[in-house]
Order: sequence, then C-alpha cells, then structure tokens
Amino acid sequence: MSESVVDPDEVRQVADLARVDLDDDEVDQFTEQFADILSYFDALDEVPETDREEELANVMRPDETHECLSQEEALQNAPDSEDGHFKGPKVS
Repeated sequence: MSESVVDPDEVRQVADLARVDLDDDEVDQFTEQFADILSYFDALDEVPETDREEELANVMRPDETHECLSQEEALQNAPDSEDGHFKGPKVS
C-alpha cells in the first residue's frame, strides 16, 4: 500500500475508547492493518451492479421472550457505572 489512509493518532484514539493499551510498535502494526482492511472496501467499487432483484424470503426466526438480566447483573462487569447506567469514556 503506497499511502496510509489511517493515521496513528486515530488508532490510538480507537484503542483508548476501547480501553486497550497499545505500545508504539502495536500502533504501527494496527495502522498498517487497518489501512489494508480499508483498501479491501475499494474492491467493492469494482463489483458491477445488477438490474435483477432476487426474490427475498424471510429467514429470521420469530422473536421469543426470555427473562432479562437484573440491572445489578447487567452492570456487574462494567468497569464504570453511574446512577444505574453504563458509563463510558467521553467521545470527542
């Protein structure tokens, strides 16, 4: 790949939001990998469009109701919560 479309600062920001600690070597590695992944999306632009529509069939199962988690159970593994809600890092 000739020019990276992913900036190392973007990788650091995403890692910070995901609460993942990365060293400089890992940031460089992920920057290259993310750029490669995004370049695969360019291949989708080369796929020809079709005029034919396939007949669609609903393959989803019907919804089923189940007992849900209590608020305490849902928050037990959260690294941070406030007033009974999940609390995450501020996104800028």
